[in-house]
Amino acid sequence: MCNEFLIVEKLDMEHLTRVEVTFGDCDPAGIVFYPNIFRWLDKTFHDWLKTAGGHAAICEQLDAIGLGLFDTKTQFHRPLTDGDILEVTLALKIWNRKAIVLAYEGKVDGQLRFAAQETRGLFKRSSDAMFAAEVAPFREVMEAVGQG
Repeated sequence: MCNEFLIVEKLDMEHLTRVEVTFGDCDPAGIVFYPNIFRWLDKTFHDWLKTAGGHAAICEQLDAIGLGLFDTKTQFHRPLTDGDILEVTLALKIWNRKAIVLAYEGKVDGQLRFAAQETRGLFKRSSDAMFAAEVAPFREVMEAVGQG
């Protein structure tokens, strides 16, 4: 299994979200239907944003329309099943000029179930198009609450 895309030094910031896996999250084989993992990654990201007032408040403050995805990659290591208590850790890896790179690990009882990486940007709208803006103002917002 190739972990190449996940090998980048993490910065000091981490955020943890817990999710209880339920029967409705699983497919007929009794394991989590994989799109739910992407839903939990997004939940973890938005929980992190709540430390600075939440997605809507941040976007209003920065005159942006959203903090969206450029890219996502996930590796599945072991299945998740009904009753598991999943701990999803978000770690900030890189602040670029127009993007941030986030690493995620999903664990149950300390055992890695999945690893993921997202590249996200700050999107704004001009009079005729949507564009990826510089993320420095977003970084300032997150650093002001100790999350950068």
